[in-house]
Amino acid sequence: MRIQSLYIAIVFAAASAIAESASAQPPAPPTAPAPAAAGPIAPGPVAPGPIGPLPMTPGVMTLPSLATLIGPMMMDMPMIRTPGREGDRQEREKEVEQRERDRDNRVYDQARDDIDNGRYDRAIERFTDVAAMKGAHADAALYFKAWAQDRVGQRTEALATLATLTKEYPKSRYLTQAKALDQEVRSKSGQPVRAGDQSDEDLKLYAIAALQNSDPAQAVPMLEKLLEGTASPRVKSKALFVLAQSNSAKSREVLKGIAMGNSSPDLQNRAIDYLGTQGGNEARTTLSEIYTASNDVDVKRRILRAFMVSGARDRLLTAAQSEQNADLRAEAVQQLGVMGAHDALWQLYQKETAVDVKKRIIQAMFVGGDVDRLVDLAKTEKNPELRRTAIRNLGIMGSKKASGALLEIYNSDKDPEVRKSVINGLFVQSNASGLVDLARKEQDPAMKKEIVSKLSVMGSKDPAVMQYMMELLNAK
Repeated sequence: MRIQSLYIAIVFAAASAIAESASAQPPAPPTAPAPAAAGPIAPGPVAPGPIGPLPMTPGVMTLPSLATLIGPMMMDMPMIRTPGREGDRQEREKEVEQRERDRDNRVYDQARDDIDNGRYDRAIERFTDVAAMKGAHADAALYFKAWAQDRVGQRTEALATLATLTKEYPKSRYLTQAKALDQEVRSKSGQPVRAGDQSDEDLKLYAIAALQNSDPAQAVPMLEKLLEGTASPRVKSKALFVLAQSNSAKSREVLKGIAMGNSSPDLQNRAIDYLGTQGGNEARTTLSEIYTASNDVDVKRRILRAFMVSGARDRLLTAAQSEQNADLRAEAVQQLGVMGAHDALWQLYQKETAVDVKKRIIQAMFVGGDVDRLVDLAKTEKNPELRRTAIRNLGIMGSKKASGALLEIYNSDKDPEVRKSVINGLFVQSNASGLVDLARKEQDPAMKKEIVSKLSVMGSKDPAVMQYMMELLNAK
């Protein structure tokens, strides 16, 4: 028994040594995974579809060159890069910008949540941070910071914050509300803070709920006035929700105006979402009109997501074919993937010329579970980068058909980069037996070491792995 335990210990020591050897080359800087959805927009719907369960994360990995061993594992999965190239520098800059946008969105959302829950002091601190970032939410942060300052009695500070908003963002869509808030704060200056402010907000919410349950159409003028005033974000959100539930022509007109940008950006975003959930030809037509008239990329991106929610596949296909902005074309492609529009995606892929957009189409095929087309691309695509992207997505899918295709590609293709992509794909699948089979047949020492390095960090209890490690130790 002691001999067997010692033997196993030697096996794992050898495996670790192999892994360390595989990691000895200078590692390329790891790439941060790209977000599912870029921009300061609330996350889109979770992609349904026949993706199936993803493989478990293999073992505990503490090797110094982990990024080199594992390879790209996220949906965008960029290849490991060589330092110093211009394209790599631009990619790193994009990643930094994306992280800044993500932080801006996160802190802003947290501050809005603080306001909704009456944590005004914390909201003021967070809105101050957002304003200092000078990002997409800077003007909104100044407005809501002033609103929160007014609620805690910091009226001099609130007026100063509003003055900063007016000076630094003279074209802000929050200026109308800011002027109304400025007048309200000045009228209350010198008066003590009322303890019933939060209670008043709750009473307004109860009143709005009552209107929703009785006759929303009769309340449209009142709701419209409330949306234009200085009520809290929570009250305005509730009022907009009630407005969206009404079938009256007047309520639809008001909702359309807000969706077109006649109010603050946060209310516009909510109005676009409501139009998406409403569905129907009228709502879809309204969204198309807004999309055509708008120059705001974030607004257009949100409309594309609303098209997906409303089932407007034809409008998404039109955007994917005719939109001049590559990022928006890619967004339309992504939403088609969520809808499982396999034929439309294949049609787009054959016509598209931009490699980045074609990558997004491949990812959309993955989201939609189109394993047949991915297998086809992994075997026949002429562009090496796109072919490797298809292979890596097959690795994430984890199905038997995907595994079989990966093994077939490895055995028939002599390109080292393609074969490494296959190894990474099998590693992501935790397909230890497949990797062992490849290692047994592999005659190229460098490629064999690549496979064994993956096996050594998988933590697999597959007897085939242990047996193969024993064979390596016994080899002369």
